[in-house]
Amino acid sequence: MTVRVRIAPSPTGNLHIGTARTAVFNWLLARRQGGQFIIRIEDTDTERSRPEYTQNILDGFTWLGMTWDEGPFYQSQRLDLYRAAVQKLLDQGLAYRCYCTAEELNQLRESQRARKEAPRYDNRHRNLTPEQEAAFQAEGRKPVIRFKIEDDAQIVWDDQVRGKMVWKGADLGGDMVVARTPAGDEPFGQPLYNLAVVVDDMDMQISHVIRGEDHIANTAKQILLYEALGGTIPTFGHTPLILNKEGRKLSKRDGVTSIDDFRKLGFTAEAIANYMCLLGWTPPDSTQEIFTLPEAAAQFDLDRVNKAGAKFDWDKLDWINSQYLHALPAAELTDMLIPYWQEAGYTIDPEGDRAWLEDLTAMIAPSLTRLPDAVAEVRLLVGEGITFNEKAADHVAQAGVAAVYQGVLEALAQTSEDFTPELAKGIIKTVTKALGVKKGFVMKSLRAGLTGELQGPDLIGSWVLLHAKGQDGVRLQQALAQAAG
Repeated sequence: MTVRVRIAPSPTGNLHIGTARTAVFNWLLARRQGGQFIIRIEDTDTERSRPEYTQNILDGFTWLGMTWDEGPFYQSQRLDLYRAAVQKLLDQGLAYRCYCTAEELNQLRESQRARKEAPRYDNRHRNLTPEQEAAFQAEGRKPVIRFKIEDDAQIVWDDQVRGKMVWKGADLGGDMVVARTPAGDEPFGQPLYNLAVVVDDMDMQISHVIRGEDHIANTAKQILLYEALGGTIPTFGHTPLILNKEGRKLSKRDGVTSIDDFRKLGFTAEAIANYMCLLGWTPPDSTQEIFTLPEAAAQFDLDRVNKAGAKFDWDKLDWINSQYLHALPAAELTDMLIPYWQEAGYTIDPEGDRAWLEDLTAMIAPSLTRLPDAVAEVRLLVGEGITFNEKAADHVAQAGVAAVYQGVLEALAQTSEDFTPELAKGIIKTVTKALGVKKGFVMKSLRAGLTGELQGPDLIGSWVLLHAKGQDGVRLQQALAQAAG
């Protein structure tokens, strides 16, 4: 059997991390089994679906590295298939027209609530006579189409994550609406989710349906529809939900939930994809935490997907992201950082300063957790001149600091060779010895004079970079004037 899986997002919002994680698990299974990964856009909710959301979803999958084999298919272009399925159910006597009004259904729910019963449709229009139907139509009522669910039905499936699942028809809320009321003279209106998804999965020969545990009740209903429509029932697996730190389902109330949000926060696609694998799946080597999607696919199995909810851990995501940033070649990381520096207003020439920018990137890379961190890391090294903060100004005002700057400037004036870290260290050693002061005093003075602050990136590396721009002498002259004044 060829494994065929699908991800079927609704374009009613940007790509959510829960949908993306489900897509990851489907993609991993398809790649592990040599199957196909299919994208289907469930856009029949015309009031809430937007083309910009569809594009955001597709862009998100592409950014994460999840190539698809078929699609995207759009439910809005497949309505004839769904209508034919509804008509088939009607013709077989497995569905019927229900003329209940919204007011009648509300009264039903209120009476059930008063009796402390679970809300369910009581199937009151299941066996209407032609005369009763004609009377409702004469009143101007338009029907929905309901699929018959027998209370004594038993729905059983072997869930690939949760084991044997057993549901009773009586627990599914009564006969299920599969098509809305018609807008015009059609025999019935827009087919609804549970029917459309079954028709699609049958038509696309989906072998495995891997989705969140919040769909378990839908699965029970859909199995009945597969049987009624004569379809092959796929293998199901229901993955754990992603939880917030309080143990509740991650939602918009938690702030950042869309893949686009994570991208804007400076996480790499590889880190997000890596972390999503760990949100509910444990690799065979449970100590392994860093891997690409193809590496995860080589060892992915549904029986290693956890039943318990996966709690989202920002610290773990930050750590994973830092590992990817630290491992990137300087040239590639520089390309990723330049937009952040430009947005911050730093004066840089991406082409003319390329070699210098790559050296700058190589120096700060080990300190990065997220991409925007690079803005603060290089703040003291870009632009001309410096501004002393209070602590640096206090240090520069100390006795002996002016002599340090004078000594360093004299040594720089006598330097004709390439300015290397070794040469910088040699100057520090010479000045320290000549002035008879501690090395720490000289280095602290240098940091204040070169950056205007007493803390920052590596001092020697910063000095070499500033020298390459001709800024070390300019800044030390400014610091000397500050110390002398």
